[in-house]
Amino acid sequence: MEDGKSGLWRTKSEQLESVVEDLTSTPGSSESVGVADGGSGSLTRKSRRASPGGRNTHIRKARSVQTSLKVDLDEVNSGAALSRASSLGLSFSFTGFSVPLDEISNSKPFSDEDIPEDIEARIHKPKFQTEPTLPIYLKFTDVTYKIVIKGMTTNVEKDILKGITGCVNPGEVLALMGPSGGGKTSLLNLLGARLSQPNIGGSITYNDQPYSKFLKSRIGFVTQDDVLFPHLTVKETLTYAARLRLPKTLTKEQKEQRALDVIYELGLERCQDTMIGGSFVRGVSGGERKRVCIGNEIIINPSLLFLDEPTSGLDSTTALRIVQMLHDIAEAGKTIITTIHQPSSRLFHKFDKLILLGKGNLLYFGKASEAMDYFKLIGCNPLITMNPAEFLLDLANGNMIDISVPSELNDKVHMGNAETETFNGKPSAAVIQEYLVEAYETRVAETEKKKLMVPIPLDEEVKSKVRSRKRQWGASWIEQFLILFSRGFKERRHDYFSWLRITQVLSTAVILGLLWWQSDASNPKGLQDQAGLLFFIAVFWGFFPVFTAIFTFPQERAMLNKERASDMYRLSAYFVARTTSDLPLDLVLPVLFLLVVYFMAGLRLSAGSFFLSILTVFLCIVAAQGLGLAIGATLMDLKRATTLASVTVMTFMLAGGFFVKKVPIFISWIRYLSFNYHTYKLLLKVQYEHITPSINGMRIDSGMNEVVALIAMVFGYRLLAYFSLRWMKIQP
Repeated sequence: MEDGKSGLWRTKSEQLESVVEDLTSTPGSSESVGVADGGSGSLTRKSRRASPGGRNTHIRKARSVQTSLKVDLDEVNSGAALSRASSLGLSFSFTGFSVPLDEISNSKPFSDEDIPEDIEARIHKPKFQTEPTLPIYLKFTDVTYKIVIKGMTTNVEKDILKGITGCVNPGEVLALMGPSGGGKTSLLNLLGARLSQPNIGGSITYNDQPYSKFLKSRIGFVTQDDVLFPHLTVKETLTYAARLRLPKTLTKEQKEQRALDVIYELGLERCQDTMIGGSFVRGVSGGERKRVCIGNEIIINPSLLFLDEPTSGLDSTTALRIVQMLHDIAEAGKTIITTIHQPSSRLFHKFDKLILLGKGNLLYFGKASEAMDYFKLIGCNPLITMNPAEFLLDLANGNMIDISVPSELNDKVHMGNAETETFNGKPSAAVIQEYLVEAYETRVAETEKKKLMVPIPLDEEVKSKVRSRKRQWGASWIEQFLILFSRGFKERRHDYFSWLRITQVLSTAVILGLLWWQSDASNPKGLQDQAGLLFFIAVFWGFFPVFTAIFTFPQERAMLNKERASDMYRLSAYFVARTTSDLPLDLVLPVLFLLVVYFMAGLRLSAGSFFLSILTVFLCIVAAQGLGLAIGATLMDLKRATTLASVTVMTFMLAGGFFVKKVPIFISWIRYLSFNYHTYKLLLKVQYEHITPSINGMRIDSGMNEVVALIAMVFGYRLLAYFSLRWMKIQP
């Protein structure tokens, strides 16, 4: 009897095994059933590609087989059955009774979300945002781009792109490949509407519609350089981006929760409280920094995501993780376009479509998996086993080493044409590229252009959304100001309160206090000495802020361009927040400075005089800071700005009323533009109005003219800086 039962066990197990083997060998399925995950009821997969009949057809078939088999649980040993089923890639729940088929049919079906791990990438597969997104089909036909190189006598036009055609649909990842200088970044910038020069030709459409400002809130653009604030943490960076970019319909708490979701989706939870870091600040790693940049863009759930060499400078494992992440993002219905320099073979096979560029020419457009077959068709075969990406880049460069030469070009070489020969008997790079361009135009180009003429399967309502020219701000002006104020304060407090800066100010104050130790203003000599001290204070707190403020906008130009191009905030909100977030910080060091100098030098011991002196110095600082902002925003070049500021500050100092008592009338107007002059007069009034009506020929009056002049400089210089930024060329 026991032998009969064991035979029954073997019979049923063998039947189960044969059914599953037949299933896994079904034609049209390129996948095998993976190993079961320890009785969890979920299956892992070995490849991301599904069969033509459905994405997880083989998994669902396995599920149906699993549920349809009736096993006599009273007779089958549960341990042996479980071991056998596990070896076949299935998992059962042995509870001692059979589950009715009608209950099984109502159970939750398998989906990709049940698959917790990607075996190839060896990484946890995140669940990226699945909320509805506007599908955008991007098409571009005969795109050309030229730049004008200005010479000494004439201007020369240079072709960067020469008739590029292609398309990419939602759910696809398009890779732009080519050698350095081939036009990859230029094409990416054109497709992302980051270039607005008149020398652009061809047609670029989004859902068969031209670009509109509405798309700014639907496009994410990750630049090659990681443009981030170094002193903000990962969590702060993404939280500020969420509060600025997400729609007004979401509350502050919902936006902050979205930032946390993105942190966990990108695997940044371990470093969320770590500063980003930079050249002189220790922070997160290169791969983590790149993921933060990507998180800044995917946080808005974009329809289009552009990335400029996201794997540059990363090791192969980190690069694979980044590209796998892009593939997961695309599966959520987003359109991904990325430039890639020289990917590994594993990375190359992750791309859906490929564009190969060479010196601005289109050498191939189509499925990445079919690229090798196409070049084999035109006679270019690798003679040794090599990375497909390496093979394609060699072709784009015209390098035929270890690559077979097409018979047409071979004939030219053997005919002895000097123009087509090189030192190694291979055709020249120019001839090879000409052949590749001609081959693509004759074999593929017309077919691809005809495909682009087919209308997009979208209704008019979806297409009309793209035509909207109304900008969508994520926050009101006041909210933008408050967010940018907070961000600016957190970012720059480290610079303002650095030990180097504090030491510089306090050491200067101590030296001045020792040199003017308890000076006496009751006699003319002591009065002259104290007047010199007051003039130095006016010069020091005029010179110091100018050269600090000069760096403000040139250093933040990349960040300003990036954030303004995506409509994160209004320029006016940024400018007001940027110029006011420094004011609390600007007041701390002058107060410390005067606390030391004022009492060591024995200046007028009166509470009113002390606080009026602080107010006068503060007005001088804000006015000088405005001049520095205006110079930096107007020139946007640190060398030229520093030169101009040096000449201006020196002129204002000389015309400040201490060195020259009688200035020629034709140049006397300069002193009225000098904040040093007005600050010096105000400090003299505060200290000596009770002693003498004039000092060194400088008349002490009510001081209202000086106050009005300084206030006018505070606002006038800042208005000049604002309009300079407004006129500065920022991408649309």
